[in-house]
Amino acid sequence: MASAAIFSSVRRRRSPSLEAFLVPVDLTQVALVQTLAALSFDLVSCFSDHVFFFQRRNSRSLVRKVEIFLVVLAYLRDSRSGSSSNLSPTAVLCFKELYLLLYRSKILLDYCSQSSKLWLLLQSHSIAGHFHDLNQEISTLLDVFPIKDLNLSDDIKEQVELLQKQGRQCKLYVDKNDEVLRLKFFSFLDEFENGRIPNHVELKLFFVERLGIKDVESCRSEIEFLEEQIVNHEGDIEPAASVLNGFIAITRYCQFLLFGFEEDELRLCFKNPKKPWKGLISQEMAHTFLTIPKDFCCPISLDLMKDPVIVSTGQTYDRSSIARWMEEGHCTCPKTGQMLDDTRIVPNRALRNLIMQWCIAHGVPYDPTETGDASAESFAAALPIKAAIEANRATAVLLIQQLANGSQGAQTVAAREIRLLAKTGKENRAFIAEAGAIPHLRKLLSSSNPVAQENAVTAMLNLSIYAKNKSRIMDEDGCLGSIVEVLRLGITVEARQNAAATLFSLSAVHEYKKRIADQGGAVEALAELLRVGTPRGKKDAVTALFNLATHADNCSRMIEAGAVTALVGALGNEGVAEEAAGALALIVRQPIGAEAVGKEETAVSGLIAMMRCGTPRGKENAVAALLEFCRTGGAAATRRVLKAPAMASLLQTLLFTGTKRARRKAASLARVFQKCENATSRFGGSGVGYPFASNSTTNDVSVVPMSISVL
Repeated sequence: MASAAIFSSVRRRRSPSLEAFLVPVDLTQVALVQTLAALSFDLVSCFSDHVFFFQRRNSRSLVRKVEIFLVVLAYLRDSRSGSSSNLSPTAVLCFKELYLLLYRSKILLDYCSQSSKLWLLLQSHSIAGHFHDLNQEISTLLDVFPIKDLNLSDDIKEQVELLQKQGRQCKLYVDKNDEVLRLKFFSFLDEFENGRIPNHVELKLFFVERLGIKDVESCRSEIEFLEEQIVNHEGDIEPAASVLNGFIAITRYCQFLLFGFEEDELRLCFKNPKKPWKGLISQEMAHTFLTIPKDFCCPISLDLMKDPVIVSTGQTYDRSSIARWMEEGHCTCPKTGQMLDDTRIVPNRALRNLIMQWCIAHGVPYDPTETGDASAESFAAALPIKAAIEANRATAVLLIQQLANGSQGAQTVAAREIRLLAKTGKENRAFIAEAGAIPHLRKLLSSSNPVAQENAVTAMLNLSIYAKNKSRIMDEDGCLGSIVEVLRLGITVEARQNAAATLFSLSAVHEYKKRIADQGGAVEALAELLRVGTPRGKKDAVTALFNLATHADNCSRMIEAGAVTALVGALGNEGVAEEAAGALALIVRQPIGAEAVGKEETAVSGLIAMMRCGTPRGKENAVAALLEFCRTGGAAATRRVLKAPAMASLLQTLLFTGTKRARRKAASLARVFQKCENATSRFGGSGVGYPFASNSTTNDVSVVPMSISVL
């Protein structure tokens, strides 16, 4: 616990809390001296011969001070064994303070010996300040240290007095050579910031000759450590997270520029393909460290919303994303496909407050402003600086060269890194595709290496999130077919799931929905994945099927492929029931769709069960599906639903307790039932008396499918 506290305090540039280092209160004077001697000996034995890469002079100076304390303590321990009353109260107080200083010294030296070289270089001023603060506290302790009361030998007294004198002259020391290196590192950042790639020779001299980073493993360790600082920081990290991202990008570029694809990297790739690689921790390990709730992410950009707003369909988007969508001439809701009644957007203040609270809790910068522009400014510190983008761009060029001309192992590594680069940021997704990655990834989709195939299809998924890349993928000859082949016959479950997610992402463009459905085996494979896949696989499959169902021309194809049967079966699966009901609501709007759903024995009962026990959104979709089924299926379909047990009470409950959309749909279904009852009464039938609801219905069948995730 003490280690965690001091490491955290060093990162935050604040003094550690004394609560982290409580002096044992139950020690006798002898035990206190013995404890201090043991602690000093441990510190000296660990660090007296240790060669520090940075902070050499500060570290050696601190260790020498501890060595003198060890001499004093060893003398007292050996000369006063068995005594318990020879120390004055002042000496006891000083020794207790020394306990704290020794413990802090040990952990600070541990920090300097265990941290990455680049981090120590960037923190050189701050860490030097910690050494200086510690030296000053030792000097203060020595000023009040009762040397005369301890009956020390003359030679030991001389050493302590010399240490006192040196302590009074102690000044902050920053190594000039370290400072030169630090400024050189910042100069590389400036060059990338200005659109220039630093000289290869200078990069090699800096990383290999000056820092001793001589292989892929060392380079990767440096990257991981810097990323951990971003993940674990508490909002006051220095340099800022955006600047650190720039340094990480530069280091990653040098990893491939200077060291290429060494055997240990390839062995890591093939030895245990199921074991995730480290690297890009703030992104790849987001599920471990910092998972953004999906409701906080914009369905268009998939990034954390800065200024959430609501459109006329009731869906929430980030202001900048939906504004850009409308400026491009779209008049539909991106998530549901419904026509927008108007272009008005209303701030979603409740959601924004939740996002703000989440950001504060996790140390993410957030400024709750009213306008999108001001909100964007508050996120400036969290956004990648130009240097990071340019360094990543240069890295992408190297990786794509390996995709084109490298060995199978190098291609696998390159696909993995492209997957990670494409995981966040539209800029990354844009320049990776512009550099020509998609044709090479398409070829890798047919690889017999499971790791290569999985990384290739996941990279394709992440690239497809950027709108312009969708057309690049669809226009690439054979690319759609290759993605479907992975969906059908992928070597790993992960590859098949990500292929389904890629189809969902591509089908966000209306004109591509028909092409995807017509691709041989695509709908059949999605239906099969929905039936027998893992929970995540089923989710990917049902969202893709929902998107395809929004195109009216795909109805017959989905029926032929068995998608309707799979969707009906999914109504009993809590994880995918909402989307399945929404897709059925779209399919039954056409006569052939209503007929196909009518042939499924469990369709009506499954939808009614959702009305009874489903989530609020599931109830919406279920009642919408039943309404469209009755409207399109005619009297026979209506009577079938009408005869369902407890139907009247379920509608009554929805009319009073359902969401706004659920109430509208329930009112419309009650009206349909009334008409059916009236018609039956004319021919001698009797009705069950469904209550008439006055609020008119709209023709929306919107559902909210699960957003795609970058992987």
